[in-house]
Amino acid sequence: MAAPPPPDPQFVLRGTQSAVHALHFCGGAQGQGHPLLLSGSLSGLVHIWSLQTRRAVATLDGHEGQCVTWLQTLPQGHQLLSQGRDLKLCLWDLGEGRNAVVDSVRLESIGFCRGSVLARGHQHWTLAVPGRGSDEANSSPRPLLLAGYEDGSVALWDVSERKVCSRIACHTEPVMALDFDSQKARGVSGSAEKALAVWSLDEQQALQALRTQELTNPGIADVKIRPDRKILATAGWDHRIRVFHWWTMKPLAVLAFHSATVHCVAFATDGLLAAGSRDQRISVWSLYPRT
Repeated sequence: MAAPPPPDPQFVLRGTQSAVHALHFCGGAQGQGHPLLLSGSLSGLVHIWSLQTRRAVATLDGHEGQCVTWLQTLPQGHQLLSQGRDLKLCLWDLGEGRNAVVDSVRLESIGFCRGSVLARGHQHWTLAVPGRGSDEANSSPRPLLLAGYEDGSVALWDVSERKVCSRIACHTEPVMALDFDSQKARGVSGSAEKALAVWSLDEQQALQALRTQELTNPGIADVKIRPDRKILATAGWDHRIRVFHWWTMKPLAVLAFHSATVHCVAFATDGLLAAGSRDQRISVWSLYPRT
């Protein structure tokens, strides 16, 4: 029997008026219970979307018309970090209807590198921002940072000692994105080439290459593991969203909705998947419900 055709998006968000380069789900305002989706665009705007009304409830303009490349809310829920190609990292106060930049940090490097929140504590955060390159952090008593590099390698940094613990060659092209599963001590990275790399971290803090997953076309702009660690999704230069079983890396679906490069993907805690594209649309999908 032929496999069933891939599903259509649950719904599509339009109105960014420029390419979508960053996505992030966060909890709704107090008492609402509905998650919000934040998107960052090529034009420098951050849109806050209600998934209930499927409309933008606020638009933030803090990056002087330069592309927004990374969005992250802090656990209190009303503070937002946005990174742009204007060499600025902004801290927003979104509490009680406010949409104000309360602080900002100048960055050393533009590149394609996204920031990361390393250590979480009460009113105290450690941030990794572009300069030496950072992508995703593994939280532990001693902050460790996983970074992907233009030479195709992935390195593990001991942040407190400012030294590289381990480094492996994963790709022959620049690493564009990575994600890490701290429970399985296993990560995945995507690059400009036609393969995903899967690697692990042992108890001696050494990175080990596990396998590569060949792809049909080159170019992975983003990769995310779902919070329940069952599946992962990739954003492709070939306009496709690809979904894999995280433990076996079995391909599960190819979602061919967008008409241009897919720049970013994000999962909500309830499993909802969002993808943002150069075609100025955000597709939202309900796939393989969490059990």
